[in-house]
Amino acid sequence: MTPSEKLVVADVSGNVWRLEVGIGDRVCAGDVLIILESMKMEIPVEAPVAGEISRLMIQPEDVVQEGQLLLTIEPQPAGCP
Repeated sequence: MTPSEKLVVADVSGNVWRLEVGIGDRVCAGDVLIILESMKMEIPVEAPVAGEISRLMIQPEDVVQEGQLLLTIEPQPAGCP
């Protein structure tokens, strides 16, 4: 990992229900990156910064724990509104 990469971690324990992004995708702050399922609720994980997805540490159907690293974003101006 580079020092500038922003880490995105799980706020809750649950299952990775759906990935909305892949490596190399550009995102804006607030974009939904992942949908976690916990206790029959869908919980969106949003981008904290604009940039490019640099690493994915999870796959659909993985079980994640609160605080687990999900992905990293290389911050960049993304031309977001």
